[in-house]
Amino acid sequence: METKMSFRLPLILSAVLAAWSAGASAETIKIGVTPGPHAQILEAVKPIAAKNGLDIQLLEFSDYVVPNAALDAGEIQANSFQNQPYLDNQKADRGYKIEAVGLTVNFPIGVYSKKHKAFADIPEGGKVSIPNDPTNGGRVLLLLRDKGVIKLKDGVGFKPTVLDITENPKKLKFIEVDAAQAPRALDDVDAAAINTNYATQAGLDPVKDPILREDPKGPYVNLIAVRTADKDKPWVKILVDSYHTPEVKEFVLTKFKGAVLPSW
Repeated sequence: METKMSFRLPLILSAVLAAWSAGASAETIKIGVTPGPHAQILEAVKPIAAKNGLDIQLLEFSDYVVPNAALDAGEIQANSFQNQPYLDNQKADRGYKIEAVGLTVNFPIGVYSKKHKAFADIPEGGKVSIPNDPTNGGRVLLLLRDKGVIKLKDGVGFKPTVLDITENPKKLKFIEVDAAQAPRALDDVDAAAINTNYATQAGLDPVKDPILREDPKGPYVNLIAVRTADKDKPWVKILVDSYHTPEVKEFVLTKFKGAVLPSW
């Protein structure tokens, strides 16, 4: 018995030391996310990254402005919540040195209504709320243009504003609200454009409930962003590779049932 124990003890100690060494060598990063799918997907990424020596801590932000400010200030090491047009706009306005390092998922934006079953049912002069940030607000106006609801000036790019509307046959009144508050606007307007993460938080089904829905393509694929100074660090590759796995893709498809689409 003593011989067996003396043989096993070094093995046990070796295993403990190996586990301690792996834990000690793991690098920890903080990633900013918005509540809902972005946070849920990163939770699925965490155990995969952990196996590759990267410990992920998630910080949830309730709006679209703070995550880039926190990243630029070094309070977090990465964020996952935005698309390229939004990032470009933030960099142009605020001078952030932030870059995209990998694509994540696409959230086709939807227009919802508690009062009407179809967008065509909205009466003349009806109220439609849209997000007040240039990227998402412009995204909704482009959706309405593509569906024949309004016409916009030529060459408006990805960030048109209500001032770029050239034809509005139904004389719709566009009300700009903070994206996070859009679900609350539903009671006060004929229709509200709501980003998928805020729609799911409000109990809406982003596949079945919209009376208009964006096509799941185009420039609005979401991304992982890091500071320019960090983009070539080894942990960045581990993070992106851990996200771009079959396991995470299967999680997205199963969990969100078409409301969120993998883009890798």
